[in-house]
Amino acid sequence: MKKENLEQNQVEEVLQMSGVSRRHFLALSGGLAVAGIFATMSSCKKDKDPQVMPDGTIDLGSGDIGILNYAYALEQLEAAFYTRVAESSFSSGFSASEQALLTDIRDHEIAHREFFKAALAGNAIPALEVNFDAIDFGSRTSVLNAARTFEDLGVQAYNGAGQLITTGDYLVLAGKIVSVEARHAAYIRDLITPNSFGSADIIDSNGMDMHKMPSEVLAAAAGFLKSKISGNNLPTS
Repeated sequence: MKKENLEQNQVEEVLQMSGVSRRHFLALSGGLAVAGIFATMSSCKKDKDPQVMPDGTIDLGSGDIGILNYAYALEQLEAAFYTRVAESSFSSGFSASEQALLTDIRDHEIAHREFFKAALAGNAIPALEVNFDAIDFGSRTSVLNAARTFEDLGVQAYNGAGQLITTGDYLVLAGKIVSVEARHAAYIRDLITPNSFGSADIIDSNGMDMHKMPSEVLAAAAGFLKSKISGNNLPTS
């Protein structure tokens, strides 16, 4: 089988697993160029594999594999949140147009999650158990505040992880995804407070989005997860 046909089949597998339309997935992932990521993943040097430690803690692994698992973990969290929002919260004062856009965000996050899952293949961490006990899915305010937390954290996570990626194709992918996450963050912030999309708490005096390193992000995300995650083997510089 020709290489390009094999890579196309891998993209098709992502679409089938995600349940997201081809239009959504390809628009988010830059068209069939995503196939190149699979080829790079299969040919790259072996990083330390992720593993589940005796106490149940999930180690993300090392190198680029670890960073991709780090992104995969965050996308699992966001996808689970917006899926729950769509199932539980559309009776909580969201207009029809808001419901449609929140559903689009859910589909984006599912597409991101399934992309990483398929690309990582045998190097992927297990499915994570979430803990949304602190979120009142019957409250518009609670849902939007949680969404703002997740979106801001996601943008800052990708911004911080970019400098740790050594493979150019992965960096391009991260740039494509963080731009989508930033659109989500801007929309959610404006639903809470109009014109707050570029507030000083997220954009610095140089007009740059702020960033967080993996250790900070994982600590912030821990309260929304039952699963325990370790990034101890992730690169730091």
